[in-house]
Amino acid sequence: MATADVTVIGGGIFGLSVAFACAARGARVRLVERQRIGAGCSGGLVGALAPHVPDNWNSKKEFQLDSLLMAEAFWARAAHLSGTDPGYARLGRLQPLADAAAVAQAERRADGAARLWRGRAVWQVVAGADDWRGASPTGLWAFDDLSARLNPRRALASLAGAIRALGGEVSEGGAPGEPPAGVSGQGKDTGVTVWATGVEGLAALTADLGRPVGSGVKGQAALLACAAAGRPQLFVDGLHLVPHADGTVAVGSTSERDWAAPDTTDTALEALIAGARAACPVLRDAPVIDRWAGIRPRAASRAPVLGPWPGRPGHFVANGGFKIGFGMAPKVAEVMADLVLYGRDAIPEGFRIADGL
Repeated sequence: MATADVTVIGGGIFGLSVAFACAARGARVRLVERQRIGAGCSGGLVGALAPHVPDNWNSKKEFQLDSLLMAEAFWARAAHLSGTDPGYARLGRLQPLADAAAVAQAERRADGAARLWRGRAVWQVVAGADDWRGASPTGLWAFDDLSARLNPRRALASLAGAIRALGGEVSEGGAPGEPPAGVSGQGKDTGVTVWATGVEGLAALTADLGRPVGSGVKGQAALLACAAAGRPQLFVDGLHLVPHADGTVAVGSTSERDWAAPDTTDTALEALIAGARAACPVLRDAPVIDRWAGIRPRAASRAPVLGPWPGRPGHFVANGGFKIGFGMAPKVAEVMADLVLYGRDAIPEGFRIADGL
């Protein structure tokens, strides 16, 4: 292709989403992934797009709300252009309420959602039990209809196909440790460069800026064969159970600061699977058909790291998705495309790299 207006480095959810948004605005886009699309933590199994609770409201939660409300149209367009279904469906989420205090808290959150979610989604207390959700200690559940799910690997393939359909280039493979061809890393290239390189990118920022920008946290997840496609996801004792359209249920995930191996599963995942079977009756005999482990980029601020790379004119960063990258992606893509193409800065306070300088 002709010289790119925007070169995106990294084939995870942030890199692909930013490249898609730039291409959709008419830019000439080249995305370069050193290994393969989804080689990092974005190529996992879970795919839970779930909101933060509607209390202690802040700019991060507002940004995420916007993104979750944008998600249906975002993924529908990617599917239309690529011909690949990302498996998106907004089916909601159930959380069991353990006692009277948890019920009262959920009711307060329902009031908060009524004020803050603009009538576009609800949080409510509901009753019931069935073979999917099992039993709640109080017989009551917190339910929100904002939560959605998608298939992470199909979603990445959908975005890559959409970029190509819009005339962009998606390149995979290269020598480890080498910068992509035509990208110096020092701001001397034609066009702009967006770095969406996960844990390696956070380490590079930390070294360049001389302060901790973020680090990696290991996660493990499993995929069980179980047909529950129309069910809401469950969040039980910190565990996500996400039914997908293909007759599987994803279970995840751990959060590990210390680990022996970054990409292998161990007894921590087996405990997770046991917890899922105990929480959800229909999973008790469901076979495990896939296991996954990877290192996710967690920013020191716990918010995504977005904006210009300080001291590198023409270079930008989109990183720090951690557990909420897929849910944040539509809005991250929008604000980064507006920034790199038009100079419009709508990045919230606390998300910019320079905020900590």
